[in-house]
Amino acid sequence: MPVPWFLLSLALGRNPMVFSLERVVGPQDAARCSTGLSCHLWDGDVLCLPGSIVSAPGPVLVPTRLQTELVLRCHKETDCDLCVRVAVHLAVHGFWEEPAGEEEFGRAADPGLEDPKNASLQAHVVLSFQAYPTARCVLLEVQVPAALVQPGQSVGSVVFDCFEAALGAEVRIWSYTQPRYQKELNLTQQLPDCRGLEVQDSIQSCWALPWLNVSADGDHVRLVLDVSEEQRFGLSLYWNQAQGPAKPRWHRNLTGPQTITLNHTDLVPCLCIQVWPLEPDSVRTSICPFREDPRAHRNLWRAARLQLLPPRGWRLDAPCSLPVEATLCWQVLDGGPCQPLVPPLPRENVTVNKALEFPLLKGHPNVCIQVSTWEKLQLQECLWADSLGPLKDDVLLVDTRGPQDNRSLCALEPSGCTPLLSRASTRAARLGEQLLQDLQSGQCLQLWDDDLGALWACPMDKYTHQRWALVWLACLLFAAVLFLLLLVKKDHVKGWLRLLKENALEGAAAARSRVALLLYSADDAGFERLVGALASALCQLPLRVAVDLWSRRELSAQGPLAWFHAQRRQTLQEGGVVVLLFSPGAVALCHEWLQDVASAPGAHGPHDAFAASLSCVLPDFLQGRAPGRYVGAYFDRLLPPDSVPALFRSVPVFSLPSQLPDFLGTLQGPGAPHPGRLAERAEQVSRALQPALDSCFWSRRTPGTGGGVGPEAGDRT
Repeated sequence: MPVPWFLLSLALGRNPMVFSLERVVGPQDAARCSTGLSCHLWDGDVLCLPGSIVSAPGPVLVPTRLQTELVLRCHKETDCDLCVRVAVHLAVHGFWEEPAGEEEFGRAADPGLEDPKNASLQAHVVLSFQAYPTARCVLLEVQVPAALVQPGQSVGSVVFDCFEAALGAEVRIWSYTQPRYQKELNLTQQLPDCRGLEVQDSIQSCWALPWLNVSADGDHVRLVLDVSEEQRFGLSLYWNQAQGPAKPRWHRNLTGPQTITLNHTDLVPCLCIQVWPLEPDSVRTSICPFREDPRAHRNLWRAARLQLLPPRGWRLDAPCSLPVEATLCWQVLDGGPCQPLVPPLPRENVTVNKALEFPLLKGHPNVCIQVSTWEKLQLQECLWADSLGPLKDDVLLVDTRGPQDNRSLCALEPSGCTPLLSRASTRAARLGEQLLQDLQSGQCLQLWDDDLGALWACPMDKYTHQRWALVWLACLLFAAVLFLLLLVKKDHVKGWLRLLKENALEGAAAARSRVALLLYSADDAGFERLVGALASALCQLPLRVAVDLWSRRELSAQGPLAWFHAQRRQTLQEGGVVVLLFSPGAVALCHEWLQDVASAPGAHGPHDAFAASLSCVLPDFLQGRAPGRYVGAYFDRLLPPDSVPALFRSVPVFSLPSQLPDFLGTLQGPGAPHPGRLAERAEQVSRALQPALDSCFWSRRTPGTGGGVGPEAGDRT
């Protein structure tokens, strides 16, 4: 049975309370002042012409603050309209001039008979009101006695009753004086509709309003409209975006009563619902019930995307506004953490769906952008990877400029910013003089420059080539010595040559082998041993295997999400494949993400990369980017075939060890050997897996067995 979520009701702002309003009888406008002031409302509206700002001839009255209150203007008991009462707070601005050579504005008596400092002040205060399709301007004449005239002090307020407005309208109010001595005050306010006020019996347009309840039922959300039979009404779903107009999503003209069902994956925080009777000049009610829904916020981040806009622009696309900050960072070639650049992007909320510019002179493939919220990293992309190619082995030099032309030059490395001429043991410190010469000779690319400093990207390829030249020289010397030995021992080395040839062929095959990243859920120690056995067996083939069991130290230092993100990026850049090993625990985690069931704190271990990786893996499957990049697998006796979620069957899913030949052929890709050789290798892997598979299967069938993770699951980096 559906569980009622909450009865939707709107008030001014985001307060769910329902307000009862004061009633004002009669159609006439009126004005009243605070104690000590006198005021008068001019008959009829005036022209809204603020004019330009003029200098004050002395102390004058100016508006300092606007305050509004909603009231009901009633012609009969059940015939009322919503009305906005406006209070204008006034203060004295300016000082008396010495000597006073001309008549001061607002003086109440003859200037020849009274000191100007003892004169009262008078002001004409204009109130301008706009609410589509209404626009009005009224003039209030206010007089302040001399006893209250103190420069810079508040003197009181004047209240105007009142501006009529439609329910749910957006109103704008301005206030200024004539003549105008300062910038006009302005206020924008969203008025509530029939649900936010106790006005159903007072405003006739609210009588035929459809009532709407929202309830949750499993994976679905139901919109239940309590509408009398045969009553026709309109219903619209839209995204209420802070920047730009609302974006419509769905619209229907219906006949009551109705129940509309939404899938939970359609929810985002800015999804709003608008209902109204299909009658002339009917009131529309808008509600946004999913602002605080955790599922809606998760869906929003899954839909968010970073997009490159050449030459150096970027944009964050999302259905709703996001309170996030963006920073630039430098990604090194070895896959370490992305290091924030100096200076970062302005730390302010990012405007979504709007083109933004990087504060850089040139683009570089190692420059990435990070989008975070509340100190939590949400998205990271190296945006120029498609246009500028893969990451480069460059070092970033940071030139910092201080007062009195003080400068410092350091190289950005994982350990920090290393001074070039220091005695540190890092690569940049050892090559400090050469890098400084490269910078002075113009071989480095300048990425950023201003009064605070500059950023330079210096290539390291030539220094890498120098090291390889020494290695090749050593190899040639070794080959010459070996050749001499072969000449001396010719009869005894034929077998060695044959073995050397086979090893060389295997080495060449391994050099061309694909990378396979294994992702699994650490259900128990037995299953981890089984995964370790599979990874070890695959390493005997021409495959390079990455698995968190062999990278525990790196995993603990970086965290599961950062580790997986780096491994996944490197694997896919090299044309490798990500292998999803499904187990009961992995299937449960997938259902948690797909059904948006929040995991209990501490439910996943600190080394469980599978739980951390789902935030990156699921978008690839949801957007159709998984084929060719991912492969699924499960073990015959540990998981029924139909347990793998349907979403992941868009890629091949193999049962092990029964489908090992096909599995190995898919992993090795176009370089897979002929079927006979493939079957032989599958037999080797099967023999290596069988003891661990039997142990894991019987430990699960026998209650109370198991234990801690064995040494084979430790750090093998």
